[in-house]
Amino acid sequence: MRRRRTVSKDDHDETWRAFKEAVNMTPAALETFLDSEQSRSVGQKKDGASESTGHASGRRIVAILKAKKADLTDDDYAHMRKVTGYVNRHLKQGGPEDKDAVEDSPWRLSLMNWGHDPLKT
Repeated sequence: MRRRRTVSKDDHDETWRAFKEAVNMTPAALETFLDSEQSRSVGQKKDGASESTGHASGRRIVAILKAKKADLTDDDYAHMRKVTGYVNRHLKQGGPEDKDAVEDSPWRLSLMNWGHDPLKT
Protein backbone atom coordinates (compact mmCIF):
# COMPACT_ATOMS: atom_id res chain seq x y z
CA MET A 1 0.00 0.00 0.00
CA ARG A 2 1.41 3.38 -1.05
CA ARG A 3 1.42 6.20 1.42
CA ARG A 4 0.37 9.62 0.27
CA ARG A 5 3.11 12.17 0.49
CA THR A 6 2.33 14.83 3.06
CA VAL A 7 2.96 18.20 1.47
CA SER A 8 3.74 21.26 3.56
CA LYS A 9 3.43 24.91 2.63
CA ASP A 10 7.25 25.06 2.62
CA ASP A 11 7.33 22.23 0.04
CA HIS A 12 4.88 24.15 -2.13
CA ASP A 13 6.90 27.36 -1.76
CA GLU A 14 10.12 25.59 -2.77
CA THR A 15 8.39 23.88 -5.70
CA TRP A 16 6.95 27.23 -6.85
CA ARG A 17 10.37 28.92 -6.63
CA ALA A 18 12.11 26.15 -8.58
CA PHE A 19 9.32 26.08 -11.18
CA LYS A 20 9.49 29.85 -11.73
CA GLU A 21 13.26 29.55 -12.12
CA ALA A 22 12.97 26.71 -14.66
CA VAL A 23 10.09 28.18 -16.67
CA ASN A 24 11.36 31.40 -18.20
CA MET A 25 8.67 31.90 -20.85
CA THR A 26 5.54 33.97 -20.26
CA PRO A 27 2.15 32.31 -20.68
CA ALA A 28 1.60 34.34 -23.88
CA ALA A 29 4.98 33.40 -25.36
CA LEU A 30 4.47 29.74 -24.50
CA GLU A 31 0.96 29.72 -26.00
CA THR A 32 2.27 31.29 -29.21
CA PHE A 33 5.05 28.71 -29.41
CA LEU A 34 2.67 25.81 -28.71
CA ASP A 35 0.56 26.95 -31.70
CA SER A 36 3.58 26.67 -34.02
CA GLU A 37 4.58 23.81 -36.29
CA GLN A 38 8.02 23.86 -34.62
CA SER A 39 6.42 22.98 -31.30
CA ARG A 40 4.47 20.08 -32.76
CA SER A 41 7.54 18.78 -34.63
CA VAL A 42 9.45 17.63 -31.52
CA GLY A 43 8.93 15.32 -28.58
CA GLN A 44 7.91 11.77 -27.83
CA LYS A 45 4.37 10.61 -28.37
CA LYS A 46 2.79 7.83 -26.36
CA ASP A 47 1.25 4.90 -28.27
CA GLY A 48 -0.65 6.52 -31.12
CA ALA A 49 -1.14 9.87 -29.41
CA SER A 50 -1.35 12.88 -31.70
CA GLU A 51 0.32 15.17 -29.16
CA SER A 52 3.79 14.82 -27.64
CA THR A 53 4.26 14.60 -23.89
CA GLY A 54 6.08 17.95 -23.90
CA HIS A 55 3.37 19.70 -25.90
CA ALA A 56 0.69 18.49 -23.47
CA SER A 57 2.90 19.59 -20.59
CA GLY A 58 3.25 23.03 -22.16
CA ARG A 59 -0.52 23.47 -22.21
CA ARG A 60 -0.64 22.51 -18.54
CA ILE A 61 2.21 24.92 -17.74
CA VAL A 62 0.24 27.77 -19.34
CA ALA A 63 -2.75 26.93 -17.13
CA ILE A 64 -0.53 26.83 -14.02
CA LEU A 65 1.10 30.16 -14.88
CA LYS A 66 -2.31 31.78 -15.39
CA ALA A 67 -3.78 30.36 -12.16
CA LYS A 68 -3.71 32.09 -8.82
CA LYS A 69 -1.10 30.45 -6.63
CA ALA A 70 -3.73 29.84 -3.92
CA ASP A 71 -5.82 27.85 -6.42
CA LEU A 72 -3.06 25.37 -7.35
CA THR A 73 -3.64 21.75 -6.35
CA ASP A 74 -1.21 19.11 -5.10
CA ASP A 75 -1.44 17.62 -8.61
CA ASP A 76 -0.37 20.99 -10.08
CA TYR A 77 2.61 21.05 -7.72
CA ALA A 78 3.51 17.49 -8.75
CA HIS A 79 3.48 18.61 -12.40
CA MET A 80 5.61 21.63 -11.50
CA ARG A 81 8.21 19.28 -9.96
CA LYS A 82 8.11 17.15 -13.13
CA VAL A 83 8.68 20.25 -15.29
CA THR A 84 11.57 21.44 -13.12
CA GLY A 85 13.21 18.01 -13.29
CA TYR A 86 12.83 17.80 -17.08
CA VAL A 87 14.23 21.29 -17.69
CA ASN A 88 17.19 20.77 -15.34
CA ARG A 89 18.07 17.35 -16.85
CA HIS A 90 17.97 18.63 -20.42
CA LEU A 91 19.96 21.76 -19.63
CA LYS A 92 22.68 19.58 -18.09
CA GLN A 93 22.76 17.45 -21.25
CA GLY A 94 23.51 20.57 -23.23
CA GLY A 95 22.47 21.39 -26.75
CA PRO A 96 24.26 21.09 -30.05
CA GLU A 97 28.02 21.59 -29.93
CA ASP A 98 27.68 24.07 -32.80
CA LYS A 99 26.18 27.03 -30.95
CA ASP A 100 24.89 28.43 -34.27
CA ALA A 101 22.67 25.35 -34.56
CA VAL A 102 20.96 25.80 -31.18
CA GLU A 103 18.15 28.12 -32.33
CA ASP A 104 16.28 25.54 -34.45
CA SER A 105 17.56 22.44 -32.67
CA PRO A 106 15.17 19.77 -31.37
CA TRP A 107 16.89 20.23 -27.98
CA ARG A 108 15.81 23.89 -27.73
CA LEU A 109 12.36 23.33 -29.23
CA SER A 110 11.68 20.49 -26.79
CA LEU A 111 12.75 22.65 -23.84
CA MET A 112 10.46 25.40 -25.10
CA ASN A 113 7.50 22.98 -25.06
CA TRP A 114 8.30 22.65 -21.34
CA GLY A 115 8.37 26.45 -20.88
CA HIS A 116 12.11 27.09 -20.99
CA ASP A 117 13.89 28.95 -23.78
CA PRO A 118 17.64 28.36 -23.34
CA LEU A 119 18.40 31.39 -25.52
CA LYS A 120 16.46 33.71 -23.22
CA THR A 121 18.63 35.37 -20.61
